Amino acid sequence: MGSTRPIRFNAFTMNAASHQSPGLWRHPRDRSTRYTDLEHWTELARLLERGLFDSLFIADVMGVYDVYQGSPEEALRGGVQVPTNDPLLIVPAMAAATRHLGFGITFSLTYEHPYPFARRMSTLDHLSKGRVGWNIVTGYLDSAARNLGLARQLGHDARYELAEEYLQVLYKLWEKSWDDDAVRHDRAGGRYSDPARVHPIRHAGEHFQVPGIHLCEPSPQRTPVLFQAGASATGQAFAARHAECVFVSAPSQVALGRYVASIRQAVVDAGRRPDDVLIYAQALVIVADSAEAAEARLEEYRSYVDTDAALALLSGWTGIDFSTYDPDAPLEYLENDAGRTALAAFTTADPSRRWTVREAAQFVGLGGRGPVLSGTPESVADQLEDWLDATGIDGFNLTYGVAPDDLQAVVERVVPELQRRGRYRTAYADGTLRHKLFGRGDRLPPEHPGPSIKLDPA
Repeated sequence: MGSTRPIRFNAFTMNAASHQSPGLWRHPRDRSTRYTDLEHWTELARLLERGLFDSLFIADVMGVYDVYQGSPEEALRGGVQVPTNDPLLIVPAMAAATRHLGFGITFSLTYEHPYPFARRMSTLDHLSKGRVGWNIVTGYLDSAARNLGLARQLGHDARYELAEEYLQVLYKLWEKSWDDDAVRHDRAGGRYSDPARVHPIRHAGEHFQVPGIHLCEPSPQRTPVLFQAGASATGQAFAARHAECVFVSAPSQVALGRYVASIRQAVVDAGRRPDDVLIYAQALVIVADSAEAAEARLEEYRSYVDTDAALALLSGWTGIDFSTYDPDAPLEYLENDAGRTALAAFTTADPSRRWTVREAAQFVGLGGRGPVLSGTPESVADQLEDWLDATGIDGFNLTYGVAPDDLQAVVERVVPELQRRGRYRTAYADGTLRHKLFGRGDRLPPEHPGPSIKLDPA
């Protein structure tokens, strides 16, 4: 008998015209260029809620992809994640348009002090009634560092050292500054809040000095659901301590399965249970009435792929200027201070496959670093079940070739097929995003480092 584990979906997008499929914005049916219209986002949110998706996972970068040819020219020409708008500002409208859908928001902690960020996320958690998550990233583009006053970005491991202290500050603000009963709304006594139950955090660290109180009263989740996407050894160790959901991208089941096993073991080594973390893998799903029609649609999409733009994207992810490489040269792993996950996915994560630069660019040109699963609704459901059961993931971060066609087809055709098989839920649970995901309440569990953190004595 096959597995009965439920399959979970997030949608993966960006507040930009081009995200994971460079060149597909030119497709006549694609509506990605509407990203500056608020209705574009509210329509997408309603669609995903109709499909009972866990969340809309919104990527972000603070810099521009200027590694390829040492210039941002190719990124600008091909719309490679530029222009891009702020991901946080679209969330309140989408939350108002839905009741259950969660929102995983990418924010790079390297370039903003934690004090204002804590208020921003608490505000979103209040406005959404507890439906926000934070995708913790440390950044990987030198261009972001330069535009924020640094000569270059911090080293890879140094960024995670900074992230550790950043999280300590946030946990103190979110979890410990205000007691649950600090806000009294005492009209007769004239006390809005009880000062004795609001605590300055007195954080004095290497990177941050935060002596005072959090500016917000406790939100439904206090700490937003914590997403993390680093697959390097340092990133996995960080995720094992802090993350509740981990996002992984890999082009093969072998590579993906290795990541999953490594992450689960790291979680156990950190003193947590393996199921304390949900793991989502990136994928692009293309659905049609027949296998032949799906293959024709896939070939149509491929005809719109912008290979130079894909190389600019891959160069930005890895910190390697692939314009200087022979397209048929094999990809080799290289340690540097950019993101290590992308290059590892095509090299060390699956030693059985040797990718050339050209092959990797063609692969990421449609759907990014995850697989493309195409066919009839029944065939796609078979493939989704196979990937989930073979690798140990919990669900998929679904990107798209043409927006909103591909996600709409998943909602209207794949979800019902998975429901028919008993592999997909038929209704949302009530409560916050955290409770919907784990069924254990709105707040971080007490053994997590967030609620167990201590404030320094006065």
